[in-house]
Amino acid sequence: MANKLKGRVALVTGGSRGIGKAIAVALAYEGAKIAINYQSNEEAAREAAMVIEKIGSAAFVCRADVGSYADAVRMRDEVTANLGVVDILINNAGIVSDKSFLKMTREVWRKVLSINLDGVFNCTKVFLDGMLEKRWGRIVNITSVIGQIGNFGQANYAASKAGVMAMTKTLAKELSRKGITVNAVAPGFIETEMVDTMPEKVKERIVAQIPLGRFGRSEEVAGAVVFLVSSDGDYITGHELSVNGGLYT
Repeated sequence: MANKLKGRVALVTGGSRGIGKAIAVALAYEGAKIAINYQSNEEAAREAAMVIEKIGSAAFVCRADVGSYADAVRMRDEVTANLGVVDILINNAGIVSDKSFLKMTREVWRKVLSINLDGVFNCTKVFLDGMLEKRWGRIVNITSVIGQIGNFGQANYAASKAGVMAMTKTLAKELSRKGITVNAVAPGFIETEMVDTMPEKVKERIVAQIPLGRFGRSEEVAGAVVFLVSSDGDYITGHELSVNGGLYT
């Protein structure tokens, strides 16, 4: 275990699997105590916590729907009681519910915006006070290449991720003089469960558009997050770091 983040407390929303789990583990390797948020898969969250504890760091598992402000408040209270005040917030939780815009209902629109955009507002709002008291904090929002380029059938998802980036830039301006940096990481197509379910022909078509010729790995996204929240990223705020193999530059 390294020590770049020793003594820090980090919360990763949607931290039980995929990119979120990789981020949680990477932060733990740097010495941070980790709160893992999940909404439904408690088993996966506890497995992630076990990995972190084997590294030698503390882990706490917390169920919450980030789209609910009340849940976010409860999560803050539980995490603070078990690990301490959160220094590092990783807004990673996100969902997809794809439909072409002509077939997209208001319910499908709101379902995605509630988690992907409202969730970032809720968690940032409730955890910000602790950072302000310390005059130190690191917030990283996980956006997406889809928010940068758009994608057929994903008007809701693309809008949510573009909205998160606009919010990131605004918060960076508002919070920089208070010792808090706010950045984003925009993954491209990463080897996750969602990508694994794609038909092979679709995968081949996507890979053909990626200059590096492959999908990314969750650990590569996690490395970008660690960079931004450690002292290496102290002079970076309001930035969206793309991890997409050159798909969009």
